[in-house]
Amino acid sequence: MTAPKHRTAPVISYFVTTKCWQGRTVFQVPENAEILIRSLFHYREKKAYLLHEFVVMPNHLHLLLTLTTTTNLEKAIQLIKGSSSYQIHKECNQKMEIWQQGFYDWTIRDVNDWRTKVEYIRMNPVRVKLVQKPQDWPYSSGAGQFTLDPMPSKYSQRASGAEAQITSSATPELKLRPPKEQHG
Repeated sequence: MTAPKHRTAPVISYFVTTKCWQGRTVFQVPENAEILIRSLFHYREKKAYLLHEFVVMPNHLHLLLTLTTTTNLEKAIQLIKGSSSYQIHKECNQKMEIWQQGFYDWTIRDVNDWRTKVEYIRMNPVRVKLVQKPQDWPYSSGAGQFTLDPMPSKYSQRASGAEAQITSSATPELKLRPPKEQHG
């Protein structure tokens, strides 16, 4: 059986989900989640894709990204998964499998589709009771601490007023690790 082929049109936005090998909670370890986020932003800076939203969950990743003309969807996900696996293995001196093969993708069709996926990504940690509000999950665009790419104009041109105002709070630097709590 061959792996399914994904739609890979350039300058199209996708909602992507990829899971950890056998449901392992690899990204429950803060250092691993930080490595994955650095990989996401590394390839964004290299212009492999535009990164609009993301959430690193303990055992999976959700992304909202737009492909550039230089990278197809399979290549973008391969870069993210390959880089994060390599760095986790290198920094943690272990060789366990990180990622399940393949990924799921959804082509964003319009501003309503966009808004639904943004809400899904931001609320994912809340729905599974990891935090009470999206801003409390440090490994997500919902935390408001990352500089992200805006919604492509092809979606916002079709939106009116408040619908077009989907933005992410941003600061120029990555501040990934939450302060460690002191237990007596």
